[in-house]
Amino acid sequence: MPAGIEARPRDVRGYPVPAITPWEGDEPQFALTDYERSTECARKRLCSVCNRRMPQGPVWRVVGSAESAAIGEAFAAGRPYRNLAPTLEGPGHRACMLYASMVCPYLARPNARRGLSAVEPDELTSHVVRGTARGAMGAVVGFAEYEYAVTSSQVLFRFLDVVEFLPHDTADAHLDELRAELARAAE
Repeated sequence: MPAGIEARPRDVRGYPVPAITPWEGDEPQFALTDYERSTECARKRLCSVCNRRMPQGPVWRVVGSAESAAIGEAFAAGRPYRNLAPTLEGPGHRACMLYASMVCPYLARPNARRGLSAVEPDELTSHVVRGTARGAMGAVVGFAEYEYAVTSSQVLFRFLDVVEFLPHDTADAHLDELRAELARAAE
């Protein structure tokens, strides 16, 4: 577990709670995103998982089936990939995203299903429906940079220029990458 995640508050089961996760009383709402926390992470360049500053340079995020397939096809054809559609998911450190891809039930397995639906669905969140499966492939993707916009109700992110593409069916495929990343951080 990355040190920044190890230091995060825990739920009653002992699971670390990501920085952008809202709380309802003493209960973290894992499938939802907190507006204020996401705004702070975007503006201060904080990891959306551990809440620690990300250095200048690449940032990472975990992508689902459709985006993973599009990036893979672009790479296989030798074309650059650029998705101009915004997303609600913020960036993070490489180690934090590798870890998240393995421990988040929805991100880790192709047959995993969403536990909650979007509170107020719109064009960006209408796909967030209880019971929706993640799909065949996911990936941890490094991007050269990100942009963000803070609206009155959402924080929108757009990621630019893929620098690393680590696809997975089940995320335990990233265990060796995570171990190597943690060893580099310890040096």
